[in-house]
Amino acid sequence: QVQLVESGGGLVQAGGSLRLSCTASGGTFSTYAMAWFRQAPGKEREFVAAIGRSGSTYATDSVKGRFAISRDNAKNTVSLQMNSLKPEDTAVYFCAARPSLMSGRVYEYQNWGQGTQVTVSS
Repeated sequence: QVQLVESGGGLVQAGGSLRLSCTASGGTFSTYAMAWFRQAPGKEREFVAAIGRSGSTYATDSVKGRFAISRDNAKNTVSLQMNSLKPEDTAVYFCAARPSLMSGRVYEYQNWGQGTQVTVSS
């Protein structure tokens, strides 16, 4: 079972940038597909971006061209670079891991971090 800890959230103005990081421990990081999800108040948790064991990536349409997911297997970290942030990006962002192929489905991830708050002001 891998443990995940997110960092890097905060308050930023619209148009600004933030970089989220997630550090994993307790497992063989390179064997996990990793993903970022987010949850806004009163809404369901939704997929943001994922990266596979080979480094292939995909993201939800609303963040394509603005967000980029990457991983560093030597440091057991996955990052989410968020540019051109919008108020609608405001949410708690969660890191997730699964010992299989990457997925955009919440229920297919067994390991979750505690989340980090991202607030984008207009």
